[in-house]
Amino acid sequence: MVRNFPALPGFYRTLFLYIEPASTVSPAILAWFFPGASWFHHELIPTVTAVSSPLDARTTMAIWQLGNCYFLLGLISSLVFRAIRDALPDNPEAQERILGAGFTALALADATHIAVSFMGLPDELKYSYGKWNIMTHGNITFVIFLLSIRLAWFAGVGRTTYYYGKRAKVE
Repeated sequence: MVRNFPALPGFYRTLFLYIEPASTVSPAILAWFFPGASWFHHELIPTVTAVSSPLDARTTMAIWQLGNCYFLLGLISSLVFRAIRDALPDNPEAQERILGAGFTALALADATHIAVSFMGLPDELKYSYGKWNIMTHGNITFVIFLLSIRLAWFAGVGRTTYYYGKRAKVE
């Protein structure tokens, strides 16, 4: 059963309630369990060399904590957005205002994530997109896509707007 969520219709609902949460929870699982922290660490910057040695305890902890950040993003997208839908089914303006606050935070995080991921790449890889691995494309290419869709949502592309883009009521 599709529940009434006028502030997040169609493609936006599919992307932000299902695809994005899955895409952020899965890196946590990859870092925590299989293939594990060492693999995750090695994949952050594409190389042709194999994993050479185990990670020290600090690096392993940092990778696990990064996995926890991914997990948190997935939970927020999945659980909080659904709570907005369920708690405010007949109030699209309130849905949109709360989603907008969340999307603003996520858009700012998207922009900084793209920037630091790109800046962290070695110079010889920055513009060699064909040499990027799935992790690099996930951290840069996919996040550019997510940011673009968030901006389209704010612009009202493909949806009815209830709050953003409306003039304030003067009494």
